[in-house]
Amino acid sequence: MKIVAETNGRSHPYAPQLQIQACSLAPGKEWAPQLSGWSLTQVGSGTGYWLQGPARTELETGTVVLAAADVSARVLASSLNGMSLKYFIVTPERLAGLITQGEQDFFRQVAGRREFHRVVEPEDPIALKMKEVCATSNGGGLLSRLTLLQLWVEAFGREWHHSQADASPVDVKERLRVFLQETPPEALLEIGFEVLARTLHCTPRHLSRVFYEVAGTSFREKRAEIRLSRARELLATSQSKVVDVAFKSGFKSLSLFNRMFTQRFGISPGRWRQKNENGGVKDVSKPRNGKKRLAINGRRSGRR
Repeated sequence: MKIVAETNGRSHPYAPQLQIQACSLAPGKEWAPQLSGWSLTQVGSGTGYWLQGPARTELETGTVVLAAADVSARVLASSLNGMSLKYFIVTPERLAGLITQGEQDFFRQVAGRREFHRVVEPEDPIALKMKEVCATSNGGGLLSRLTLLQLWVEAFGREWHHSQADASPVDVKERLRVFLQETPPEALLEIGFEVLARTLHCTPRHLSRVFYEVAGTSFREKRAEIRLSRARELLATSQSKVVDVAFKSGFKSLSLFNRMFTQRFGISPGRWRQKNENGGVKDVSKPRNGKKRLAINGRRSGRR
């Protein structure tokens, strides 16, 4: 495995990925990663601390830290002894063709969490495997790079296994089709988009694309259609006021309900109710004497 020595405790932001690199810290000195890609760093010798915001995590020999790109953190060597670090970086965006779009979404989602990092104890299989990999010297060939890539992915642990990266886009589409077929439409009003994404084992961004492909509309528009259908049913079968129908259907304001209903059906909720309730009774034009007549089942009634 090729090891690139670091003499000043700093790493170049465009350092090569999937190559083991080394950094040595004198007692009490710091190292700020500031890497352009994800990093997996192991304490080769000595002890120190991972400083990130107010958090202070002790690092002993063998400890591994998984951190997102450009994380605002520092490694502080103990004042009693120095530290030696070995690390490598992975930039998913530079691995197009190897990492799918759905997998890219997963890594971006995790990286989007505030200052994401994960500390792996020295006895963990990930830490033991990285120690073994770092001790291997074979010129940094293809097999070595693939080993490092696998090690990096495994460092995500359960998060990786619960993500859509564990299944193909076809699987996600099929799970969504089954969900929509077996779930009453009203249930979509009770489930959040993030919850649905977790249920289908994919990222929200990936679900957004798949939902449109399967349903022909966005998740938000689908829920709006369900609310409007419920409102239309209430208008036709109940005596509830229009404002009550709006709130019972899940709309947060009467004005929003009126606007969306009119845009969808080309008529206001009140007028729609007049046309569709009471067995087809509807208003007709006023006669000359100013009194309103009614048309019932196609015949006019009124005083002759």
